[in-house]
Amino acid sequence: MNTFLFLKKATAACALATGAVALTACGAPDAPRAATLPAPSASTPSRPPTLAPGPGGLTPVFLKAAKARDRHGKHDKTVALTFDADMTADQGPRAAAGERFDNPRLIGTLRRLRVSATVFMTGRWAEEYPRQARAIGRDPLFEVANHSYSHHAFTDDCYGLPTVPASGMRADVERAFAAFRTAGIEHAMPYFRFPGGCYDKAALKALSGTGVTAVQWDVVSGDAFATDAGAVARQVLDGVRPGSVVVMHCTRSAAPATEEALRTIVPELRERGYRFVKVSELIRPGA
Repeated sequence: MNTFLFLKKATAACALATGAVALTACGAPDAPRAATLPAPSASTPSRPPTLAPGPGGLTPVFLKAAKARDRHGKHDKTVALTFDADMTADQGPRAAAGERFDNPRLIGTLRRLRVSATVFMTGRWAEEYPRQARAIGRDPLFEVANHSYSHHAFTDDCYGLPTVPASGMRADVERAFAAFRTAGIEHAMPYFRFPGGCYDKAALKALSGTGVTAVQWDVVSGDAFATDAGAVARQVLDGVRPGSVVVMHCTRSAAPATEEALRTIVPELRERGYRFVKVSELIRPGA
Protein backbone atom coordinates (compact mmCIF):
# COMPACT_ATOMS: atom_id res chain seq x y z
CA MET A 1 0.00 0.00 0.00
CA ASN A 2 1.64 3.29 -0.98
CA THR A 3 1.97 6.00 1.62
CA PHE A 4 1.35 9.02 -0.52
CA LEU A 5 -2.26 8.68 -1.64
CA PHE A 6 -4.59 11.50 -0.71
CA LEU A 7 -8.30 12.06 -1.05
CA LYS A 8 -9.49 14.96 -3.18
CA LYS A 9 -10.56 16.63 0.02
CA ALA A 10 -8.45 15.19 2.80
CA THR A 11 -10.77 14.73 5.68
CA ALA A 12 -9.30 11.84 7.64
CA ALA A 13 -11.67 11.31 10.56
CA CYS A 14 -12.83 14.93 10.58
CA ALA A 15 -14.56 16.66 7.68
CA LEU A 16 -12.74 19.79 6.59
CA ALA A 17 -15.25 22.49 5.81
CA THR A 18 -14.57 24.24 2.51
CA GLY A 19 -13.27 27.75 3.07
CA ALA A 20 -12.71 27.28 6.80
CA VAL A 21 -9.54 28.68 8.29
CA ALA A 22 -9.11 26.79 11.55
CA LEU A 23 -10.78 23.55 12.58
CA THR A 24 -10.63 21.96 15.97
CA ALA A 25 -11.21 18.22 16.11
CA CYS A 26 -14.48 17.30 14.43
CA GLY A 27 -16.44 20.37 15.40
CA ALA A 28 -17.31 23.61 13.69
CA PRO A 29 -14.59 25.99 12.51
CA ASP A 30 -13.19 28.29 15.13
CA ALA A 31 -12.71 31.95 14.37
CA PRO A 32 -9.06 32.34 13.36
CA ARG A 33 -7.04 33.76 16.21
CA ALA A 34 -3.31 34.23 16.43
CA ALA A 35 -1.77 32.94 19.63
CA THR A 36 -0.42 35.53 22.03
CA LEU A 37 3.34 35.06 22.08
CA PRO A 38 6.00 36.76 24.18
CA ALA A 39 7.96 39.52 22.53
CA PRO A 40 11.24 38.21 21.08
CA SER A 41 14.55 39.49 22.37
CA ALA A 42 16.84 41.46 20.11
CA SER A 43 19.14 38.44 19.78
CA THR A 44 16.53 35.93 18.63
CA PRO A 45 14.33 35.79 15.52
CA SER A 46 10.69 36.75 15.91
CA ARG A 47 8.35 33.95 16.88
CA PRO A 48 6.41 32.59 13.90
CA PRO A 49 2.63 32.99 13.99
CA THR A 50 0.46 30.14 15.21
CA LEU A 51 -3.23 29.68 15.87
CA ALA A 52 -4.60 29.70 19.38
CA PRO A 53 -5.50 26.29 20.84
CA GLY A 54 -9.05 25.08 20.38
CA PRO A 55 -11.54 24.15 23.11
CA GLY A 56 -9.90 22.19 25.89
CA GLY A 57 -6.47 23.13 24.55
CA LEU A 58 -6.76 20.96 21.45
CA THR A 59 -4.15 21.50 18.76
CA PRO A 60 -5.52 24.00 16.21
CA VAL A 61 -5.76 23.09 12.52
CA PHE A 62 -5.11 25.48 9.64
CA LEU A 63 -6.64 24.76 6.23
CA LYS A 64 -6.30 27.93 4.18
CA ALA A 65 -6.20 31.67 4.70
CA ALA A 66 -9.27 33.82 4.89
CA LYS A 67 -9.80 36.12 1.94
CA ALA A 68 -7.59 39.01 2.92
CA ARG A 69 -7.71 42.38 1.22
CA ASP A 70 -4.72 44.34 0.04
CA ARG A 71 -4.35 48.09 0.58
CA HIS A 72 -6.49 48.74 -2.47
CA GLY A 73 -9.39 46.67 -1.12
CA LYS A 74 -8.87 43.82 -3.58
CA HIS A 75 -8.42 40.16 -2.72
CA ASP A 76 -4.79 39.48 -1.89
CA LYS A 77 -3.92 36.69 -4.32
CA THR A 78 -1.49 34.64 -2.28
CA VAL A 79 -0.88 30.91 -2.46
CA ALA A 80 1.35 28.62 -0.40
CA LEU A 81 3.00 25.72 -2.20
CA THR A 82 3.90 23.04 0.34
CA PHE A 83 6.07 20.01 -0.28
CA ASP A 84 6.08 16.86 1.83
CA ALA A 85 9.55 15.35 2.15
CA ASP A 86 8.30 11.88 3.05
CA MET A 87 10.38 9.01 4.30
CA THR A 88 9.12 6.41 6.72
CA ALA A 89 11.24 5.10 9.55
CA ASP A 90 11.62 1.65 7.95
CA GLN A 91 12.68 2.75 4.47
CA GLY A 92 16.41 2.86 5.19
CA PRO A 93 17.11 -0.38 3.28
CA ARG A 94 15.33 1.00 0.22
CA ALA A 95 17.43 4.16 0.38
CA ALA A 96 20.58 2.07 0.79
CA ALA A 97 19.57 0.13 -2.33
CA GLY A 98 19.42 3.35 -4.34
CA GLU A 99 15.83 4.60 -4.06
CA ARG A 100 15.81 8.38 -3.85
CA PHE A 101 13.45 10.01 -1.40
CA ASP A 102 14.89 13.46 -2.12
CA ASN A 103 14.45 15.71 -5.15
CA PRO A 104 17.29 18.23 -5.52
CA ARG A 105 16.13 19.21 -8.99
CA LEU A 106 12.74 20.31 -7.63
CA ILE A 107 14.39 22.43 -4.93
CA GLY A 108 16.68 23.87 -7.59
CA THR A 109 13.70 24.82 -9.76
CA LEU A 110 12.03 26.60 -6.84
CA ARG A 111 15.23 28.53 -6.27
CA ARG A 112 15.65 29.38 -9.95
CA LEU A 113 12.06 30.61 -10.16
CA ARG A 114 12.36 32.43 -6.81
CA VAL A 115 9.35 30.66 -5.31
CA SER A 116 8.86 30.78 -1.55
CA ALA A 117 7.62 27.47 -0.16
CA THR A 118 7.17 25.40 2.99
CA VAL A 119 8.75 21.95 3.20
CA PHE A 120 7.07 19.52 5.61
CA MET A 121 9.92 17.19 6.42
CA THR A 122 10.02 13.91 8.31
CA GLY A 123 12.79 13.49 10.82
CA ARG A 124 13.85 10.32 9.03
CA TRP A 125 14.27 12.30 5.79
CA ALA A 126 16.47 14.84 7.59
CA GLU A 127 18.62 11.99 8.90
CA GLU A 128 18.98 10.49 5.42
CA TYR A 129 19.75 13.79 3.69
CA PRO A 130 21.22 16.07 6.38
CA ARG A 131 23.11 18.38 4.03
CA GLN A 132 20.03 18.95 1.89
CA ALA A 133 17.88 19.43 4.99
CA ARG A 134 20.32 21.99 6.36
CA ALA A 135 20.52 23.85 3.04
CA ILE A 136 16.73 24.04 2.76
CA GLY A 137 16.41 25.17 6.37
CA ARG A 138 18.96 27.96 5.90
CA ASP A 139 17.60 29.23 2.59
CA PRO A 140 15.42 32.34 3.17
CA LEU A 141 13.15 31.23 0.33
CA PHE A 142 11.99 28.24 2.36
CA GLU A 143 10.81 27.23 5.79
CA VAL A 144 10.95 23.73 7.26
CA ALA A 145 8.01 22.31 9.20
CA ASN A 146 7.35 19.00 10.92
CA HIS A 147 5.85 16.00 9.13
CA SER A 148 6.50 13.58 12.02
CA TYR A 149 9.65 11.55 12.56
CA SER A 150 8.44 8.19 11.29
CA HIS A 151 5.68 9.04 8.78
CA HIS A 152 3.49 6.60 10.65
CA ALA A 153 -0.21 7.44 10.92
CA PHE A 154 -1.78 9.23 13.86
CA THR A 155 -5.11 7.44 13.32
CA ASP A 156 -6.11 3.90 12.43
CA ASP A 157 -6.84 3.00 8.80
CA CYS A 158 -4.78 5.73 7.14
CA TYR A 159 -3.85 4.44 3.67
CA GLY A 160 -2.11 1.39 5.08
CA LEU A 161 0.44 3.31 7.13
CA PRO A 162 1.68 1.79 10.38
CA THR A 163 0.13 3.56 13.36
CA VAL A 164 1.75 5.57 16.13
CA PRO A 165 0.05 4.83 19.47
CA ALA A 166 -1.49 7.84 21.18
CA SER A 167 1.09 7.54 23.94
CA GLY A 168 3.89 7.96 21.40
CA MET A 169 2.53 10.77 19.21
CA ARG A 170 4.08 13.67 21.06
CA ALA A 171 7.43 11.90 21.27
CA ASP A 172 7.35 11.23 17.52
CA VAL A 173 6.85 14.94 16.77
CA GLU A 174 9.55 15.97 19.22
CA ARG A 175 11.94 13.41 17.74
CA ALA A 176 11.50 15.02 14.34
CA PHE A 177 12.38 18.44 15.73
CA ALA A 178 15.45 16.88 17.35
CA ALA A 179 16.48 15.37 14.00
CA PHE A 180 16.16 18.80 12.39
CA ARG A 181 18.45 20.34 15.01
CA THR A 182 20.99 17.57 14.50
CA ALA A 183 20.94 18.22 10.74
CA GLY A 184 21.62 21.92 11.38
CA ILE A 185 18.13 23.36 10.87
CA GLU A 186 18.14 26.11 13.46
CA HIS A 187 14.66 27.53 13.13
CA ALA A 188 12.14 24.83 12.20
CA MET A 189 8.61 26.21 12.19
CA PRO A 190 6.02 25.21 14.82
CA TYR A 191 3.77 23.65 12.18
CA PHE A 192 2.88 19.98 11.87
CA ARG A 193 1.35 18.01 9.02
CA PHE A 194 -0.21 14.68 9.89
CA PRO A 195 1.08 11.80 7.74
CA GLY A 196 -1.58 11.02 5.17
CA GLY A 197 -3.50 14.05 6.41
CA CYS A 198 -5.20 11.71 8.90
CA TYR A 199 -6.14 12.99 12.33
CA ASP A 200 -8.91 12.85 14.88
CA LYS A 201 -9.70 14.43 18.23
CA ALA A 202 -7.44 11.98 20.06
CA ALA A 203 -4.49 12.97 17.87
CA LEU A 204 -5.16 16.67 18.39
CA LYS A 205 -5.33 16.09 22.12
CA ALA A 206 -2.09 14.11 22.12
CA LEU A 207 -0.23 17.02 20.52
CA SER A 208 -1.74 19.71 22.72
CA GLY A 209 0.97 21.46 24.68
CA THR A 210 3.57 21.06 21.93
CA GLY A 211 2.78 24.53 20.61
CA VAL A 212 2.32 23.35 17.03
CA THR A 213 -0.42 24.34 14.62
CA ALA A 214 -1.49 21.44 12.41
CA VAL A 215 -1.49 22.43 8.73
CA GLN A 216 -3.72 20.72 6.18
CA TRP A 217 -4.54 22.00 2.67
CA ASP A 218 -7.40 22.87 0.35
CA VAL A 219 -5.74 21.95 -2.97
CA VAL A 220 -4.51 18.42 -3.69
CA SER A 221 -1.99 18.39 -6.53
CA GLY A 222 -2.44 14.71 -7.33
CA ASP A 223 1.31 14.41 -7.85
CA ALA A 224 1.73 11.23 -5.81
CA PHE A 225 3.06 8.60 -8.23
CA ALA A 226 1.78 10.70 -11.14
CA THR A 227 3.70 10.55 -14.41
CA ASP A 228 1.65 13.15 -16.31
CA ALA A 229 3.04 16.55 -15.33
CA GLY A 230 0.37 18.30 -17.37
CA ALA A 231 -2.39 16.63 -15.39
CA VAL A 232 -0.77 17.63 -12.10
CA ALA A 233 -0.43 21.23 -13.27
CA ARG A 234 -4.06 21.37 -14.41
CA GLN A 235 -5.31 20.03 -11.10
CA VAL A 236 -3.40 22.68 -9.16
CA LEU A 237 -4.35 25.51 -11.49
CA ASP A 238 -8.02 24.52 -11.39
CA GLY A 239 -8.05 24.39 -7.59
CA VAL A 240 -6.09 27.42 -6.43
CA ARG A 241 -7.97 30.33 -4.88
CA PRO A 242 -6.64 33.31 -2.90
CA GLY A 243 -5.18 31.99 0.34
CA SER A 244 -4.90 28.37 -0.85
CA VAL A 245 -2.50 25.81 0.56
CA VAL A 246 -1.37 23.30 -2.07
CA VAL A 247 0.00 19.90 -1.06
CA MET A 248 2.75 18.46 -3.24
CA HIS A 249 5.72 16.16 -2.69
CA CYS A 250 9.49 16.54 -2.68
CA THR A 251 10.25 12.86 -3.14
CA ARG A 252 11.76 11.78 -6.43
CA SER A 253 10.67 8.13 -6.38
CA ALA A 254 7.09 8.86 -5.29
CA ALA A 255 6.39 12.06 -7.22
CA PRO A 256 8.47 12.01 -10.40
CA ALA A 257 6.40 14.57 -12.33
CA THR A 258 6.26 17.35 -9.72
CA GLU A 259 9.29 19.33 -10.82
CA GLU A 260 8.09 19.44 -14.43
CA ALA A 261 4.59 20.44 -13.31
CA LEU A 262 6.04 23.37 -11.35
CA ARG A 263 7.46 24.82 -14.54
CA THR A 264 3.88 25.23 -15.76
CA ILE A 265 2.20 26.07 -12.45
CA VAL A 266 4.48 28.89 -11.36
CA PRO A 267 4.41 31.13 -14.46
CA GLU A 268 0.67 30.55 -14.97
CA LEU A 269 -0.23 31.54 -11.41
CA ARG A 270 2.02 34.58 -11.65
CA GLU A 271 0.28 35.52 -14.88
CA ARG A 272 -3.00 35.36 -12.95
CA GLY A 273 -1.62 37.78 -10.37
CA TYR A 274 -0.72 35.33 -7.62
CA ARG A 275 2.33 35.61 -5.42
CA PHE A 276 3.90 32.68 -3.63
CA VAL A 277 4.23 32.78 0.15
CA LYS A 278 5.19 30.46 2.97
CA VAL A 279 2.57 28.99 5.29
CA SER A 280 3.71 31.33 8.04
CA GLU A 281 2.70 34.28 5.87
CA LEU A 282 -0.82 32.89 5.50
CA ILE A 283 -1.21 32.19 9.20
CA ARG A 284 -0.04 35.60 10.36
CA PRO A 285 -2.74 37.86 11.82
CA GLY A 286 -4.62 39.76 9.14
CA ALA A 287 -3.57 37.44 6.31
